[in-house]
Amino acid sequence: MKKDIHPNYRKVVFQDMSNGFQFVTRSTIQTRDTIEFEGETLPLVKIEVSSESHPFFTGQHKIVDTAGRVEKFRQKFGNRGSRTQAAG
Repeated sequence: MKKDIHPNYRKVVFQDMSNGFQFVTRSTIQTRDTIEFEGETLPLVKIEVSSESHPFFTGQHKIVDTAGRVEKFRQKFGNRGSRTQAAG
């Protein structure tokens, strides 16, 4: 590799601001903030959503009820012009 053309690849702490969850990974991201983490002073990146706070990963994800939408449509408009009614 050529010297002085690659970004500094180092340990970085990512902190979820919604719940305080922190994790360390390696990154080239530039940041001005630092934090003391397990006896080391590391760069800090503040994030809004992580796997600890995202609704999909926490089980609070809402599932869309598509069958209910179809039934609501049929109640509103009936079976007028329905191909399934003509076939059945």
